[in-house]
Amino acid sequence: MDFFDINNIAFEVLGYPLSYIELAGTLFGFISVVLAAKPSVLTWPTGIVNEAAFFILFYQVQLYSDMYLQVFFFGVTVYGWYYWRKQDNEASVKKLTNRWRLIYLTVLMAGTVLSGLLMTQIHLLFPLVFSKPASYPFADAFTTTASILATILLSRKRIETWVLWILVDMVSVTLYILKGIHLVAIEYVVFLIICMIGYFNWRSKL
Repeated sequence: MDFFDINNIAFEVLGYPLSYIELAGTLFGFISVVLAAKPSVLTWPTGIVNEAAFFILFYQVQLYSDMYLQVFFFGVTVYGWYYWRKQDNEASVKKLTNRWRLIYLTVLMAGTVLSGLLMTQIHLLFPLVFSKPASYPFADAFTTTASILATILLSRKRIETWVLWILVDMVSVTLYILKGIHLVAIEYVVFLIICMIGYFNWRSKL
């Protein structure tokens, strides 16, 4: 059976069938977030493995916004890897000005609405690729848009990245429980805790 197929089960956890692709994405995602909270430049190469696995996983559970999000993550990961290698990890954490916070908030709201509207129609626009309608398109669009902005802020070492990640994690836990990918949901609960730790760790470096 195909390693990348969600029905290819590695083992069961308390009766939950865990696929190889979910296991790989979850494991490397966890490692990447822990390294980001330190912060360590190794967060980026481990993130690439996580992005590849989740791209495949989300396609199979019809979370199309999350699927496309992994493509964006890959691009920003390459940039972040380059940028962090040039910076002093202990001294380069900064915060946004109020003007930029307002800009990010505006983009977050607009991106959620526009992406959500697109995802409600994507199975009609591209029926050969997307045979089923998107699940929870606006909630998925919010996590997608917020994750894009948070990743940009992470790559630039802006402390507001953790505020957005905390919001993303809270919504994502609910989404993944509803879609039945329970290990990913549990991972995002752990991510929520790590993001809080990351926030306070980065704040000490301002």
